[in-house]
Amino acid sequence: MTEEAASIPAGRFERILVTGGSGFVGRHLLEGLARAYPDAQRMSLARAGEAPAPGWIPKAFDLLDPATVEATIAEARPDLVIHLAAQSSAAKSFTAAEETWRVNFIGSCNLAAALARHAAEAVVMFASTADVYGSSLGEGAAQETMIPRPLNAYARSKLAAEAMLADVLPQTARLIVARPFSHIGPGQDKRFAVASFAAQIVEIENGHAEPRLSVGDLSVQRDFSDVRDVIDAYLRLIAIARDLPARNVFDIASGETRSLASLVERMRTLARRDFEIVVDPQRLRPADIPFAHCAAAKLRAATGWRPQRTIDETLVTLLDYWRAVAAEAPK
Repeated sequence: MTEEAASIPAGRFERILVTGGSGFVGRHLLEGLARAYPDAQRMSLARAGEAPAPGWIPKAFDLLDPATVEATIAEARPDLVIHLAAQSSAAKSFTAAEETWRVNFIGSCNLAAALARHAAEAVVMFASTADVYGSSLGEGAAQETMIPRPLNAYARSKLAAEAMLADVLPQTARLIVARPFSHIGPGQDKRFAVASFAAQIVEIENGHAEPRLSVGDLSVQRDFSDVRDVIDAYLRLIAIARDLPARNVFDIASGETRSLASLVERMRTLARRDFEIVVDPQRLRPADIPFAHCAAAKLRAATGWRPQRTIDETLVTLLDYWRAVAAEAPK
């Protein structure tokens, strides 16, 4: 989190609950929330066996077990909930549609129902996705009023969960639906394109792989943000949540669109060994959006947010993360 974001006056919250805190975005968010709300009781809900974050109370949690969800929320009675837990890979959703719907919709419904009964005045932030816009993204710059036309089970399940949360949560709750565009950075899983590129490059640098980078369709253009800038946006929205209407949707995007090809070329200049680029048919998605652009004007107007990191800073951090992972791996 930037120093600027850390100084934002925050609304008072006494009991904070985060789902999916052990994930890519979650780990960064827990750090930011701990700095912004040092005196709050902070609970991180995660699957059994996952390591707790420093300063957070770990609670084993299964979104698909309604009784567990009910008991946990009844005990915690949070006044701030950030719901990150999800099957978050659009690519995986093509082969795991049932799992995607169970986790993203049914799990979210179990959480919403318990919150409606035991935390009816909570601020609830739901991490959705800009993928809900789907084929509408080809019609110009995205904005929250654009008609969603999702193209895969991941995006459809997220859009359905947005509508369900708006219905199931009482009007006394504040719901913020965040629709981040592509975000990258340290800690991201290799299932995602740019993280995969970074991990492969480090393997090449270390001589553990042939100097060939396996890629999918590099012509697609996306709005890429650093995950830490996305966390800044979340924290700014949380800080003003109680001054917002009962239901809200905010896009989160840098405002700059880049092709995957341009990111690969930048990573090539940052790499310590050259490589050739090879298209792998297994990495081509059945339904992809060729162009996605968003100015995030509503977010900027409401919070004053703007990205703090350049794309080169993000790519350097990402490569250094995978270099550190490789250095710590058993020899």
